[in-house]
Amino acid sequence: MFDIIGKRFWFFLISGLIILIGVISLASFGLKLGIEFSSGSRLRISFDEQQVTQQQLKEAMANLGYPEAIIETELLATGQGDFFIRTRELFENEKDEIEAGLEARFGKITEKEFGHVSPEAATETTHAATIAVAVAAIGILLYVTWAFRRMPKPFRYGTCAIIALIHDALVALGIFSILGGILNWQINLMFITGILAVIGYSVNNTVVIFDRIRENLQLGTRSDFETVVNNSLVETLGRSINTSLTTLVVVLALFLFVGVSIQNFAVVLIIGIIAGTFSSICIAPALLVVWDKGEWGRFIQWLPLRRARA
Repeated sequence: MFDIIGKRFWFFLISGLIILIGVISLASFGLKLGIEFSSGSRLRISFDEQQVTQQQLKEAMANLGYPEAIIETELLATGQGDFFIRTRELFENEKDEIEAGLEARFGKITEKEFGHVSPEAATETTHAATIAVAVAAIGILLYVTWAFRRMPKPFRYGTCAIIALIHDALVALGIFSILGGILNWQINLMFITGILAVIGYSVNNTVVIFDRIRENLQLGTRSDFETVVNNSLVETLGRSINTSLTTLVVVLALFLFVGVSIQNFAVVLIIGIIAGTFSSICIAPALLVVWDKGEWGRFIQWLPLRRARA
């Protein structure tokens, strides 16, 4: 039988390194906020007369006085590309000047969408998104604690589930910080939607494993808690991995074929499915064992021991 729990400190080390890289990236690059959170305008256009590359459009916007503009492209089923231009908040006359300048260089264009978000609305959206994530986390903590209320120390199950969710969120934030620093990706409401979806998906996997732990404990076996947790993990391992793989295939299809409009949502889901599967199998149950055995300080002692052996 696989000894998953026996390697818990290795899993903590892997997670710690990934999160550390993300924290360093957040400190260096931060997060590039979309117009929903920082205010600005979003213009969607297509070119009728010639093929235009993303780089050509970026250069044209810089020549028009908007070097900070973020250019994204979406390839439609017709083979023609729509471009999304994100920049500071534009007045109507400024938008007209941009379109006139682009038409002078590339020929006739078609405006398909134009909208903007004021600083006040951006601040309100930020607050609402923060509250949504916080309420979701508190709700999950209370639900898991209530669901395992007949178990000894049920609050531990809810707390470990929340720690696993924070792990997944930190991984997603770190990766998006790297993508923002390298590719200028911005976070928007689709990012928040993806985070909330990841929270629900991850806690589902975790609860399934916790539920099997509860069932095995109620059988009254003489095995210690670590053995029961490990056996429960092995019994649910196939189900967890198969569910994650099938979901990942669907999300990859969304990312590849739907386009930039849900790009953030799809990428967050991809990251969240991978990180959530890892945390539900390798982190949350392992934390239960660490808590039960009072091993909070042992991991710190284990690190120099591994270095000494190396």
